Amino acid sequence: MPNPFENKRIVLGVTGSIAAYKAIDLASKLKQANTKVDVILTENALKFVSALSFQSVTGSKAFTNTDLWGGEGHVVHVSLGHAAELMVIAPASADVIAKLANGIADDLLTTTALVADCPLVIAPAMESHMYTNLAVQHNIQTLQERGAIFIGPAEGHLASGAIGKGRFVEPPEILSQLRWLLSKDGPLKGCKVVVTAGGTQEPIDPVRMITNRSSGKQGFAIAQAALDAGADVFLIAAPSALPTPTGCKRIEVHTAAEMQIAVLDAVKNADALVMAAAVADFRPVKPANQKIKKDKGLPNIELEPTSDILAAVAEQKAASGFPRCSIGFAAESQNLTENARTKLQAKKLDLIAANDVTAKDAGFEVDTNRITLFYASGETEPLPLMSKAEVAEKLVEVITQWVPATDER
Repeated sequence: MPNPFENKRIVLGVTGSIAAYKAIDLASKLKQANTKVDVILTENALKFVSALSFQSVTGSKAFTNTDLWGGEGHVVHVSLGHAAELMVIAPASADVIAKLANGIADDLLTTTALVADCPLVIAPAMESHMYTNLAVQHNIQTLQERGAIFIGPAEGHLASGAIGKGRFVEPPEILSQLRWLLSKDGPLKGCKVVVTAGGTQEPIDPVRMITNRSSGKQGFAIAQAALDAGADVFLIAAPSALPTPTGCKRIEVHTAAEMQIAVLDAVKNADALVMAAAVADFRPVKPANQKIKKDKGLPNIELEPTSDILAAVAEQKAASGFPRCSIGFAAESQNLTENARTKLQAKKLDLIAANDVTAKDAGFEVDTNRITLFYASGETEPLPLMSKAEVAEKLVEVITQWVPATDER
């Protein structure tokens, strides 16, 4: 799938704030994501950071007010504004927010903002009492009503030493938000994709549980790849410390039974289901209400099978037609081909991705995977060692071939 940032032209405006130094990191990350970044610094921004810093990380000229009447054939604010596919002001001071809300154009940044015909993203940074001031809030509301998108501010320590709302959102979070914004018109626009991730947890007592080594990395990567393709993504995840990809709707579950309820509800109108979670096959029949004490001797824990989620999905699909396509995973330690084909047929899947979890460079906990795709048509497609992000992109490419975007149906 294409990188949502690839070859995009982004104007990054930087205003006078102690957080301006973080914009250097944001500019660097945008450049690393293969965007063309045009940085505009206000006069006040130059009191905190230099144009040279931004030029060093972007490889391009950073613009200041001295460039307002440049000699490039068109005045600079017109050429920058017309070329921009996204305009981001980060950090944005109360002063610049007020100018934008009231149409004041007295420098290169604000004149460019008036010319630009693209989404405007604003990441405020200021003292909490400034942020909550009625005048600032009115200006923010005015801009939001015109379509401006605000990221933050966050709660935290401020330059004054106080703790409150006004802190600049960290660059990785801003980048994640921008990634989502740029992907909304992708090939799966209007399609609903349900992804499961992580290892379920079956309680033995209030302290202990039966679980597995699944980190959730592959499922979260699939959710991100589907978002990059423009899909509406529902991520049904067992407990995980992994950050939720921006834009997806995360439903947290613990047990296999909880996951089944969530999956069957989510796929009622879904275009695709990717069952990447490692669901427990067994659970204790009677979990103890209190912690089992060691001095009571060795406990006898009776197990029973958990419900078969994919079998339930197949039954629901036969009655309703949803999900339109179903993809499963088979984590095997032996007889990979035989077990994968058996599961493919038994669960009535369109595709199953099988991997040998005994391999050190694939499967649980690591960032790479080595899978073989088994299609319901009988085709087999072995894939080389890939990052889990690359595996996710491959699966989303398959979904894109099977599920047309809404406006193509």
